Amino acid sequence: MSDTRKLGLDDIVDILKAAGEPTRLRLIALLAGGDLTVTDLTDILGQSQPRISRHLKLLAEAGLVDRYQEGAWAYFRLSQSGPAVALARGLLEAADGADAVLARDDERLRALKKVRSEKAQAYFSRNAADWDVMRRLHVSEAEVEAKLADLIGDEPVDAFLDLGTGTGRILQLFSGLYRRGVGVDASRDMLAVARANLDRAGITKASIRHGDIFNLPLERGEFDVVTIHQVLHFLEDPEAAVAEAARMLKPGGRLVIVDLAPHALERLRDEHAHIRLGFSHQTLSEWLERAGLSVVRVVDLEPAEPAADALTVTLWLARDRREDARTAADDDTPLAIRRRS
Repeated sequence: MSDTRKLGLDDIVDILKAAGEPTRLRLIALLAGGDLTVTDLTDILGQSQPRISRHLKLLAEAGLVDRYQEGAWAYFRLSQSGPAVALARGLLEAADGADAVLARDDERLRALKKVRSEKAQAYFSRNAADWDVMRRLHVSEAEVEAKLADLIGDEPVDAFLDLGTGTGRILQLFSGLYRRGVGVDASRDMLAVARANLDRAGITKASIRHGDIFNLPLERGEFDVVTIHQVLHFLEDPEAAVAEAARMLKPGGRLVIVDLAPHALERLRDEHAHIRLGFSHQTLSEWLERAGLSVVRVVDLEPAEPAADALTVTLWLARDRREDARTAADDDTPLAIRRRS
């Protein structure tokens, strides 16, 4: 879904002026490969921080680069939309990948990503036991992901948001579906894991942001699809998170929630920091309705071998009520609640 807006002559000249300097063109090439800090860029280019910051400011003013804050760090990336970026990408396509300067920059970028990946993997290894325990308690992630893909469908979308993105798995799973993806998480350690995983998968159209799920660092009404995968049971006020997620949707956009059905495993509070012991169909459906969404479908996935500590996973699909002409036909979609025996 490329931006088809046309540029005036003066606009084209301004964009070419911004990009038409060796360091700035090198920055564009590097930021096309993912999110980087000023420190990352100074290490790769071997230039001073003030110089790099000045170049980034000019690129941002030209609409070529996005900047976002993550705690004390500022991250930059090539903008994901707009005619200015389309022109810049055309310049990158014309560049010879074997050019000595660009090749050296790319080599240094890959080395930086390798270090990032090793740090992330070390964190994940230290904490993997928690994930492994939880996986054994409910249906396989492969089954959950298959049902999630079924609910979302295969029609391409412009913008996709994953809240509580964790390892970035959902962004990877749906990378073929969206033009622009964003993952938000409150844990900087998990963000490092997610960035490393996206790097490893070669996914450059998704960005990772540090943020509060109750007050997202994003503009409202930007996204076609929002997912919240196994996050709500960790939250003190999950309904507020649902309302904030709904605020991110475009008219007619869809919210998909994956979480646990009600259960009685009190030990999960102490051992895995669960605050809520699952959610009933009624409770979450009421929250979705109050957030301005219509519940389209609810699906329960039960473990193949029921046991005293077995957990059922529930998926909710809801749609923003502000339908446009294109999506109005979906108003008649029935609410389907299906339990798998």
